[in-house]
Amino acid sequence: MKNLLRPVFLVGAALLTIGANQNWHAAVVKTDRSHQIGNPEAKVKLTEFVSYTCPHCASFAAKGEPVLQLAYIGQGTVQLEIRSIIRNDVDLTISLLVGCGDTDKFMRNHTYFMSTQDKWLKVFENSTLGQRLRWSSADGPTARRAIASDAGYYQMMETRGYTRTEIDRCLSDDKEAERLEANTLADFAEYKVRGTPSFAINGELLDHVHSWQALEPVLNANF
Repeated sequence: MKNLLRPVFLVGAALLTIGANQNWHAAVVKTDRSHQIGNPEAKVKLTEFVSYTCPHCASFAAKGEPVLQLAYIGQGTVQLEIRSIIRNDVDLTISLLVGCGDTDKFMRNHTYFMSTQDKWLKVFENSTLGQRLRWSSADGPTARRAIASDAGYYQMMETRGYTRTEIDRCLSDDKEAERLEANTLADFAEYKVRGTPSFAINGELLDHVHSWQALEPVLNANF
């Protein structure tokens, strides 16, 4: 499995009244396959398949996720499920960090890494041979710590209130790393995901929908 995944480097008024008395943004659940945000009884279950090294995913996070949070998740009409697609070791490193600690930190961690992608992605685009060798260490935790160090992820997580010990513990979690990679292969097989971002509504993958502009009308058609 490791060798398969390693190669890297590069609304209407009525809607706004539903669920107004419930803070659905705070309803975050970690499952074996994902993190789910919002009303578990929502009519629409939206699954977002993301790669943290995918610029189109960062674009969707900037343009689509704030609208989803305000007009859909916050109103209790949509439950959002976020699934990491592990395309490379940087994706794996970030996914471990985004999911580090209490589940109520997940969404802000997710948004933080997506919103700063244009800065830290340059580290990998301009990497040296020595860096790439460290990042491809046979020892997974060592490789992930090297990635996090070179890309500034330790400092980023510290601004979120994490200690270096907590960060290292999450980066060293081989069991969680294996679960994330296995989930990616399962999503390839079950949903036929071939690109990111991709989306499913109520368990059905949407064809040729990879942006907020394309997703919004399809989403609204389900109400």
